[in-house]
Amino acid sequence: MLFALVFLLGIANFAAHKAVLESGHPILERMAWLRPGRFGPPSLIVEFAVLLATLLLLAEGYGGIGWVYAIYSLCNIGSAWALLTGRM
Repeated sequence: MLFALVFLLGIANFAAHKAVLESGHPILERMAWLRPGRFGPPSLIVEFAVLLATLLLLAEGYGGIGWVYAIYSLCNIGSAWALLTGRM
């Protein structure tokens, strides 16, 4: 069950991240590492690595990491919401 929850949170993280990257928010211009490179935006690659590591640790029996990822996801989604609605 926790595995499915983490996977769904990963999808939500990618959607929020992509929306922020496409929003044209002024903060994106100040963060050069967010600009697309040869394999796409490096930040999306890091996002994938975090999700993959979390899923692999869950598969090995580290259930607590799922809750850490859930908190991380809520922070990501909350900050994306704040950027996209103009609160930041």
